[in-house]
Amino acid sequence: MNIDYSSNSAPTPALPAANDPLGEILHQLRLTGSLYCRSTLSGDWSLAMPSLPGSMMFHIITRGECWLQVEDEAPRPMGQGTLALIPHGRGHSISSDPQLPPTPLFDAGIRKISERYEVLEIQGAGATTELTCGVMGFDQALGHQLLQQLPPLMILDSLDHCGEQWLHSTLEFIRCEASDLKPGGETIITHLADILVIQLIRHWLERSDRGEQGWLAALRDQHIGVALRAIHHQPDKHWTVDSLARECGLSRSGFSARFTQLMGNSVKRYLTEWRMRLAHQRLQQQSVPLIVLAEELGYQSEAAFSRAFKRIIGVSPGRV
Repeated sequence: MNIDYSSNSAPTPALPAANDPLGEILHQLRLTGSLYCRSTLSGDWSLAMPSLPGSMMFHIITRGECWLQVEDEAPRPMGQGTLALIPHGRGHSISSDPQLPPTPLFDAGIRKISERYEVLEIQGAGATTELTCGVMGFDQALGHQLLQQLPPLMILDSLDHCGEQWLHSTLEFIRCEASDLKPGGETIITHLADILVIQLIRHWLERSDRGEQGWLAALRDQHIGVALRAIHHQPDKHWTVDSLARECGLSRSGFSARFTQLMGNSVKRYLTEWRMRLAHQRLQQQSVPLIVLAEELGYQSEAAFSRAFKRIIGVSPGRV
């Protein structure tokens, strides 16, 4: 049985070339927007954002300026056109002045417009800042794997000329849609914000030293990237070190050494962990007989699958 676990949503356009597995990861990201909020904040204000493990939070400054502080780190100034992403859902504050005591977000007077869209207004004497903020997550295992590689805070405030024009025009479009909220405006804002987040991740990947090591470096490797792509696309296949080595054109020993060097983990361990992530995600999304799930992920028996699941996830699949 060959199950495509790359996505559980509608068909997508043609994938990037087979020699670009990192591009494929970005292509397949499915962001699930749980909440968007447009804020107009004047005078002195400070807001405390709650910790939301397992989610990403972002802030787009569409007018004015403010400060952002993630937990105990130093405050960061953000001006108009800045996009900030807190990938791991850590608690943080945004304010007109980092010395002000923050008010919990949910006590600040938010008005609910729809299930996914809210507005917040704070009126005071002084400069005005406008923000579009959001909380979102990834709905598949590749997204969660990528999320683990990202730093605690990502800020996009400088691009080349073409990128800057694109960013500013997109932010202006979001601002206009958020201000008028015409029919379909919520959907447009959601999709544009998703694109901005993916653009920020891509911008970081192109410039970060972290992309030269670990999982990201392995994805870019001309040999190991092929093996990872094969595992991600066909987790049910009876993969062995030999078959994966043949898949990417290396000897068994050369492949095994290269994989461990880049990943810090054996290929067998990675294959098992990947299958168990898929299983955990599937069990959270729907009820499925364990024997069926075991067969879909390449296991010959429910018992062997359950043992592997508990060893990697820490609880039995029945508990999930």
